[in-house]
Amino acid sequence: MNSSEFRRRGKEMTDFVADYLDGIEGRQVYPDVQPGYLRSLVPSTAPEEPDAFEDIINDVERIIMPGVTHWHSPYFFAYFPSANSYPAMLADMLCGAIGCIGFSWAASPACTELETVMMDWLGKMLKLPEAFLAGEAGEGGGVIQGSASEATLMALLAARTKVTRRLQAASPGLTQGAITEKLVAYSSDQVVATLGTTSCCSFDSLLEVGPICNKEDMWLHIDAAYAGSSFICPEFRHLLNGVEFADSFNFNPHKWLLVNFDCSAMWVKKRTDLIGAFKLDPVYLKHSHQDSGLITDYRHWQLPLGRRFRSLKMWFVFRMYGVKGLQAYIRKHVQLAHEFEHLLHQDPRFEICAEVTLGLVCFRLKGSNKLNEALLERINGTKKIHLVPCHLRDKFVLRFAICSRTVESAHVRLAWEHISQLASDLLGAEKE
Repeated sequence: MNSSEFRRRGKEMTDFVADYLDGIEGRQVYPDVQPGYLRSLVPSTAPEEPDAFEDIINDVERIIMPGVTHWHSPYFFAYFPSANSYPAMLADMLCGAIGCIGFSWAASPACTELETVMMDWLGKMLKLPEAFLAGEAGEGGGVIQGSASEATLMALLAARTKVTRRLQAASPGLTQGAITEKLVAYSSDQVVATLGTTSCCSFDSLLEVGPICNKEDMWLHIDAAYAGSSFICPEFRHLLNGVEFADSFNFNPHKWLLVNFDCSAMWVKKRTDLIGAFKLDPVYLKHSHQDSGLITDYRHWQLPLGRRFRSLKMWFVFRMYGVKGLQAYIRKHVQLAHEFEHLLHQDPRFEICAEVTLGLVCFRLKGSNKLNEALLERINGTKKIHLVPCHLRDKFVLRFAICSRTVESAHVRLAWEHISQLASDLLGAEKE
């Protein structure tokens, strides 16, 4: 494919993507295929001669789309949002075209420097304490990780290295093994200090946990993977109170801030804590500016060596939506969640199982776990909408998460009418 054909095919692909997203509401939200469906639809080996682009596109519709769960359908209410926006997609195209592997400043200066600035932009949108920002010469700063899980692991490993070195400095005879076997990581059944848990979007009290961690000289990592995006709104910023006690903080713009996956934002108060745990300087990665004190080599801040130019997505999205546009998007989702909550309150057969703070509603039929498992099976079996469950203590609970960028009140009401009717059918069948 030369540049001339790329121009033509690129325009066709843009139309294909726009048509897909414009028409996604008409597609069945959850696929109706069995495990292994795809193998019989494709050859057992790669083609010896090139295939035509038209054939590939036709096979996308014939082979791929039947097995796609349409995360961006307005009838997708499962898990949490997966961010999707046209500016982010355009930035991803540019990222792919530039194709740099930004493990060091020298590998592509713009890749490093834009990420540092974008993480400061985002930190200021959240009103993070100054200690977390890189600024001109700050000790902290931000880095884009692949996922919140990755950020949590980075924090855990950095904390382990930091305390090991501190103890060895105080007692030089201590071996790493002797220290490691006595180290303890504290967590709840929702993992680490969490703002907006996956199950029910509950919030740990940082103002209680934080001072204890600081007093005991323990690393405090905060995971706000889903909820963190909402903190750009002044009315939700109080949920982040206490972040000043943390050593590291993470949330996923790729969930709820219109920046396509992957883009998980992590900040640390002291960048040396991360660099000290992961610094790697073979001669082929050294460059003339690395000891200047003016630059960042992000390979020391992450598990992989290579990294994509992911900050382009943030730059495009933040500029094309503006903070006010992003705030409006968050507020719309929260309002829709409260609308679904209001509909539930009007039906005495249902109960709400957790406070509705942001865009998630946890609910169930009053009755046994078996009854609610049967309701969820009917909901997902009809494939008109898609939900996933959770367990809250001993209760089987259904989660209704506002996810799609294009979801509107009408979709929420249709989803409620569908759930209500299936509940009536289920309860009627039980009486027979």
